[in-house]
Amino acid sequence: MNPSAPSPKRRWRRTVIALLSLALLGAGAYFAWSKYLAKPDEASAYQLASVSRGDIEDVVTATGMLQPRDYVDVGAQVSGQLKKIHVEVGSEVKAGELLAEIDPIVLQSRVDATRAQLRNLRAQLMQRESDRRLADLQLRRQRNLMAEDATTADALQTAEATQLGAQAQVEALKAQIDQTESNLRADEANLNYARIYAPITGTVVSITARQGQTLIASQQAPVILRVADLSTMTVQTQVSEADVSRLTLGMDAYFTTLGGEGRRWHGTLRKIEPTPVVQNNVVLYNALFDVSNPEQALMTQMTAQVFFVVAAARDALLVPMSAFSTPAAQRATRTAAGGGEARPARPRAPTSDTAGPRHRTIRVAAADGTLQERRVEVGVSNRVQAQVLSGLEEGDRVVSGAALRTDAPAAARRTPRL
Repeated sequence: MNPSAPSPKRRWRRTVIALLSLALLGAGAYFAWSKYLAKPDEASAYQLASVSRGDIEDVVTATGMLQPRDYVDVGAQVSGQLKKIHVEVGSEVKAGELLAEIDPIVLQSRVDATRAQLRNLRAQLMQRESDRRLADLQLRRQRNLMAEDATTADALQTAEATQLGAQAQVEALKAQIDQTESNLRADEANLNYARIYAPITGTVVSITARQGQTLIASQQAPVILRVADLSTMTVQTQVSEADVSRLTLGMDAYFTTLGGEGRRWHGTLRKIEPTPVVQNNVVLYNALFDVSNPEQALMTQMTAQVFFVVAAARDALLVPMSAFSTPAAQRATRTAAGGGEARPARPRAPTSDTAGPRHRTIRVAAADGTLQERRVEVGVSNRVQAQVLSGLEEGDRVVSGAALRTDAPAAARRTPRL
């Protein structure tokens, strides 16, 4: 055995040291290559979002209130004590159905008195017509006698005057009878008004008078109850002056109600009232649209969250609006538009623009981690997403913001404010 030869234990130690040295050299070489020679991964410095497919809407939101489209406030046309109310709130009534009664005693007495007065005038008319016929006979006799020169001119003139007076009295009584008959019709109408009938078919939604209450209709007709047709409801929406210019008659609209579990009720914009309502120095305009309510699930005075659909797209390619508002995308867009180096500009928050397709520049992450600027055509957009008409494919990854570095101080990891 050669005493100068290394022992197996020493050879093993040298082998381990050599392997460790090679590993350290390899790691150092890889680090140097990845740091100084490898192509940098640009996409790692940004937040990425995938291009997805879905539905998008550009809407104007507002708060509204539900009212029946057709309703009638039923009042009293005559004064008197409200004797009986035959319905209650929620009762279904048909047109012509009896709703309430006013005590008719005073009105009936007026009708009876007017009828008696009319009978008296007709009796007087019979007497005056008899006097007129007698005056006609006397006048005819005097004219015959005058033809035979058997009477005087004075007697003839007296007979003529008597006949004219009798005729005038008959005409006067006829005029009084006509006036009394007119008064009788008015009294009978007032008597009929003591029985109040439903003007339309619908539901009694409110009763403001009470049985036994005295109604005075001499100055203003008191309202007893309201009958409404709940089969069609009107949504009265208040839209701000900043959004009312985006509304057009006939545009689609829908709303949800509190407790409606997200159910949507659809209609079309029917009317925009030109006179505004000012509340707390805020100018609002009433926008109205109707919705069918066959099941009467919608009730009066319900609050509605309304959405007027300015534009919409179904099964469209969608990207977040933040992809257009990153500083890199803004610089690329301004450079492409100006043909030169971009100047610093104040970033603007994304706004909805549905005037038509327009082109924007966006940054897309390639498979190797590099970023590519791509010109895309944008359609419908809102404050969250935008529709891409061309330039991107489903699944593409786009830059939507700066990435947060976990190895940097907290102040440096804050996302830049756009």
